[in-house]
Amino acid sequence: MMHLHVISFDVPYPPNYGGVIDVYYKVKALAEEGAKVHLHSFSNGREESEDLKRLCERVYYYPRIKPAASLPLRVPHIISSRKSSLLLDHLMEDSYPILFEGMHTCFYLTHTYLKFRVKIVRMHNIEWEYYGSLAEREPSWSKQQYLLRESQLLKKYERRLTAADRILGISPKDTDYLSKRFNQVDYLPAFHPNDQVTCKPGKGKYCLYHGNLQVAENHEAAMYLIDGVFHDMKIPLIIAGSNPRPELITAISDFDHISLFHNPGEGEMLDLIRSAHIHVLPTFQATGIKLKLLKALFNGRFVAVTPFMVQGNDLGKYCIVAQDTLEYKSLIARLFKYEFSEREIETRRELLGTRFSNRLHAKKLIQMFSENE
Repeated sequence: MMHLHVISFDVPYPPNYGGVIDVYYKVKALAEEGAKVHLHSFSNGREESEDLKRLCERVYYYPRIKPAASLPLRVPHIISSRKSSLLLDHLMEDSYPILFEGMHTCFYLTHTYLKFRVKIVRMHNIEWEYYGSLAEREPSWSKQQYLLRESQLLKKYERRLTAADRILGISPKDTDYLSKRFNQVDYLPAFHPNDQVTCKPGKGKYCLYHGNLQVAENHEAAMYLIDGVFHDMKIPLIIAGSNPRPELITAISDFDHISLFHNPGEGEMLDLIRSAHIHVLPTFQATGIKLKLLKALFNGRFVAVTPFMVQGNDLGKYCIVAQDTLEYKSLIARLFKYEFSEREIETRRELLGTRFSNRLHAKKLIQMFSENE
């Protein structure tokens, strides 16, 4: 019976945004395969969870360090804010292998006390690229400078990944990048909440965009759909997600056929996804893998995307890809007339049963730890 430490950048419950979805369903799948997980989570306001307590052997919580305490920034803030002597003490209580979730949690990866431990780093992005992309789209000068500095520090810090026994990319594109720079790199697809395909055949009555709307990338995508795509189409669009910005709320109020669904619960969101006719999922940066894309593919009908959404993750054949705004509008208008078929649903089932099976990938991860002991 395997025991292992998992260090998470945030409390992975509730699993309601990108990275914590991957962490939560990974921990869940590992537990279901018999692994005894000792979970360490850095909290920035999320509460302790009884659900995690049931899944794991032990659960520890540590506060994030405030930005002012990280100055001057010589180590990326996303990493320096996740250091804790108490975490190091807990890791040293035994010799179990350690899974670092994201570069965010790698402050102790090179620590002398952990030199002979089995250590695997699960990358959630090529972080310096991701922060550079965020900086390009940040309207606030001060926040842009912070993001640029963080990107520079992350690129420099990346070399410390040589201390890991294995590095796991979350997409084929990220894995290719890492393989050119480090040894022992493997591809481990994102873990997700979908254990079966629940797509409905037939037609829905609206298009849907969903995501955490306070994230700059998602806010930009939603605004693009309003101002660039749906403003003159008259096809109903629902934008659903958490914490929409005032600018988005105001923009939506100008249109009768575009509506906003604030902070839907998990069940409400799933109902919206299953009932939609077209999932419109544009993005403007090819980083990691978008878990909302998997959610739409396993539970929704047609999925219409822009190229960056499927760049480097090999999911393009399950979506309809538009190269520019005019093509996107034409594609949506055409798809809205078609019914979603049982044949399309069967194709989605093939995807779930092989490349995105949580159970198979939990077994693979346990095997990796065993091989490196």
